[in-house]
Amino acid sequence: MLAIAALIGGKVWGAAWLDPVMGLVGAVLVTVWAIGLLRDTSRVLLDAQMDAPVVAEVREVIEQGPWSAQLSDLHVWQVGRGKYAVVASLVSADPLTADQIREALSVHEELVHVTVEVHRLDAALPA
Repeated sequence: MLAIAALIGGKVWGAAWLDPVMGLVGAVLVTVWAIGLLRDTSRVLLDAQMDAPVVAEVREVIEQGPWSAQLSDLHVWQVGRGKYAVVASLVSADPLTADQIREALSVHEELVHVTVEVHRLDAALPA
């Protein structure tokens, strides 16, 4: 768009200087856009995208449930506008299933992809 505006301006008003100026303006716009894109994508790639309220809600559901389970690993990242994916790993002495945790987390509609891994505490101990 900037190049077309510069060409029209150069032809109509004889302003040949518009073409290089619009080139510089375009370069600045692309640079600003690229910096924003790098900032946003690096947060996701480095797991820094964990939104504190969503993480706190997930932790609360898992740790305050009617079971005796300890959260050993948790990753939450944004996969869309207001939508999050969760990967949680738990250690439990109770006969707990991943479906029970998924069902407890289903009250949070912003969680669209939930992966749960439950490790039995007695299975981890040597006999």
